[in-house]
Amino acid sequence: MIYIGIFISKILENTLSTLRIIVVSNGKKKLGAILQGLVALIWIFVTGVVIIDINKDIVKIIFFVIGSIAGSYLGSLLEEKIALGTNLVIIKSNKLDELKYVFRNYNIIIKDNYLLFISQRKNTKDIVNKTSSIDNTSKIILEKIKLVK
Repeated sequence: MIYIGIFISKILENTLSTLRIIVVSNGKKKLGAILQGLVALIWIFVTGVVIIDINKDIVKIIFFVIGSIAGSYLGSLLEEKIALGTNLVIIKSNKLDELKYVFRNYNIIIKDNYLLFISQRKNTKDIVNKTSSIDNTSKIILEKIKLVK
C-alpha cells in the first residue's frame, strides 16, 4: 500500500509542477505560488516516506522514479489539453485566397505570400489541419505571444 501511495503522490506532484509552470508563464503568479506550495508539501511527505529505511526497501525508490516519470508524462498531456495562451500564426502559402476564406473569422493580415493572425493555442491543431488540407506544401510558424493590451 505504501508503494501505491508513493507512486500516486509523485504523479500528483509532477503534474501539479507542470501545471504551475504553465500558469506562471501565462501571468497567473498567485495561482502559481499556491501550486508551488502544494508541490513542496507533497514532495516533503513523499520524500520523507521514501528515505526512511531506504537501504532496506529499495522498491520505494523504484515507485518514486516510476511515479515521477508518469507524472511528467501526465503533466505534458494536461498542458496540451489546457493549451493556455496565445499564438501568432504565420502561414506561407501559394493558396492565400482559399486560406483567407477558411480563417476569415480571425483578424488576418496578408503580406506577400504570408498570412498572419493571432489565435488561442487550443486552436493550433485545427489551424494546422485546415491549412494542410488546402496546401500541403505550406509552411506554418507558431510563436507564443503575450497580449499586453
